[in-house]
Amino acid sequence: MLSLEILDNTPKKLLTDQRVAASCREAAPVLDAVKAGTGLDIDSMGWMEVTKWAGEQTLSRLEEIAAQVAADSDAFVVIGVGGSNNAARSVVKAFRSESGVEIIWAGNTLSPAAMNRMLSMLDGKRFTIDCIAKNFETLEPGASFRVLRQLLVSRFGKEEAARRTIATGTPGSRLEEICREEGYTFLAFPTDIGGRYTAMSNVGLLPMAVAGLDIRALVSGAMEMQRQLYALPAEENPALRYAVIRNMLYNDGYKLEMLSSFEPQLKWFYKWWIQLFAESEGKCGKGLFPVASEYSEELHSVGQFVQDGSPILFETFLDIKEQQSSLICHPDEVDDRFGYLDGKDFWEINKASFTATRTAHAQKLPCLTLTIDRLDMETFGELFYFYQFTCVLSSLLLGVNPFDQPGVEAYKGWMFKALGKPGA
Repeated sequence: MLSLEILDNTPKKLLTDQRVAASCREAAPVLDAVKAGTGLDIDSMGWMEVTKWAGEQTLSRLEEIAAQVAADSDAFVVIGVGGSNNAARSVVKAFRSESGVEIIWAGNTLSPAAMNRMLSMLDGKRFTIDCIAKNFETLEPGASFRVLRQLLVSRFGKEEAARRTIATGTPGSRLEEICREEGYTFLAFPTDIGGRYTAMSNVGLLPMAVAGLDIRALVSGAMEMQRQLYALPAEENPALRYAVIRNMLYNDGYKLEMLSSFEPQLKWFYKWWIQLFAESEGKCGKGLFPVASEYSEELHSVGQFVQDGSPILFETFLDIKEQQSSLICHPDEVDDRFGYLDGKDFWEINKASFTATRTAHAQKLPCLTLTIDRLDMETFGELFYFYQFTCVLSSLLLGVNPFDQPGVEAYKGWMFKALGKPGA
């Protein structure tokens, strides 16, 4: 079970137990409304019932497709940007072994240098592609899809290229029409889920399955978190408590939340988390700016600002309870003055660094700690659902729509005009 801990030893001590509890009681109607689905955009809530888009039929089909891809491909190219790839990439980067199908990420840049590097990774390899696009007008995946399907045809011929092409898009879209015309495999991008909430759907699950990961464990974790968050009352509900604390600190003048961890496996999870909160809350002139820090490396850079810089941020640590790996630091014949580490496990050393960092930072700024039992597919599923649910609560407390992204659309008109798109 995920737990939330507060450590605030700042002079103001803003996060007292009494203040947090009172704010949770005041926010209880918001929790009840979200659980009931009242006052929310019905076209964006499909993720809230995990099995709607990640039920047995979906999982079985995705496992079958993944097995076929693994049988005749060395690489699987995921073409998508933002919510179309962040969830899958965070899981694949955390857990994929070196054996099996290589997952290559495309459709997230317009840099020719980066695209050529991606294409060079396919030299001499049998590969399959999956173009993921809810809105097939998005430039990055659309342009990359064109390049990659042309490469498939040139290497394998049109018929075999079609067999190696998958597209995940909105039913009725031009992307689905292309799939029918060209004989590509088509998977539905859920019509009632926005991109950043799609971890438990065809969008996120297929790349994970192709990578050989246990998507059933991921879904099981999400289902368990859904059960807990729907059952727990306001003052005991970690999602509501976290959402309430974020908004308390925002109203107290803090402008940034920094997510930090001492586990490098979470590096790509930060990208998913940043998009979720930035795109959901950053509107109407409001919102905390989400940033992330990879410890212990960035203690030697960002740590300076946290400790002595302007007081604009609070910090949320993501910690892991159970030991995952072991490496003992053994002595040798060199007097390097690190003898105090003799016999210690690096797990213990890393934990000491975490504890010391949190203690030091909590003297300067409010610190939260979200602790998960272990880091595996099941707890990743828990994290996805927990943060999505929290984000909706936090957005509503802030007074913004958690599901739209008008600012993301604003630049596109200028870009399409510059590129000569008809009607732009």
